Amino acid sequence: MLDVAVDGPVAVVTLNRPESRNALSGELVAAIDEAVIGLDGREDVAAIILTGTDPAFCAGFDLRQLSTELRAVQQQRQKAPVAHLGLLPVHQTPVIGAINGAAVTGGLELALACDFLIASERARFADTHARVGAMPGGGLTIRLPELIGPNRARQMSFTGDFVGAHVAYEWGLVNEVVPHAQLLDRAKEVAAAIASIPVANVREVRRMYAEIAELNGTEAWSVERQMAREWMAERFDQSRLAKEREAIIERGRRQT
Repeated sequence: MLDVAVDGPVAVVTLNRPESRNALSGELVAAIDEAVIGLDGREDVAAIILTGTDPAFCAGFDLRQLSTELRAVQQQRQKAPVAHLGLLPVHQTPVIGAINGAAVTGGLELALACDFLIASERARFADTHARVGAMPGGGLTIRLPELIGPNRARQMSFTGDFVGAHVAYEWGLVNEVVPHAQLLDRAKEVAAAIASIPVANVREVRRMYAEIAELNGTEAWSVERQMAREWMAERFDQSRLAKEREAIIERGRRQT
């Protein structure tokens, strides 16, 4: 149902229900939560890759279960306390979505819960909430317009039409599109770059992005400045910079 592999500082979490195109069941959602929380608590894991077993990334919530379970059970579930906002639990470790195939509705929301996405050329994205008759509750109406703009997001949600990998790249939904066979290698390469930086530094920058995303105007600028000052006053590692300054500069030269 869910495979977790840790190789050095990089963990790969793979949805493994290929017979249902990795559709989200209650058990799979719970397993994802448990895996992310467990990996996030490990000091030796610096980055997490989330992907699916071919041919899909995630087809969304299991429509067979949704269409056949007792209506009273569904209604009761809506009264239960919410464990967390979005489809991933609260975490500090960066999560890279390696989108290997279709990411549909709840699967799209799961992808949007990642910090950023790298897509196979086979990746496709769609929001069929309206067609199914279920409403998005995993952050889609927040994250999708942030990434591709409100008009494109509305078009996707109102039509339920699929968007291919290259259009998704042009729209800003994914950061890169790579050949299918190279997807996991490229995701691991990016994860390794993250892992080459002290974990505390990356987590603090990620925390700044998360907190400041909820603010606007001068308040956002003020909070960023305050968080930066607190870090520089209390946690900046000057000795590390003195030792690694030349290596940091040389890495920049190689990438120019």
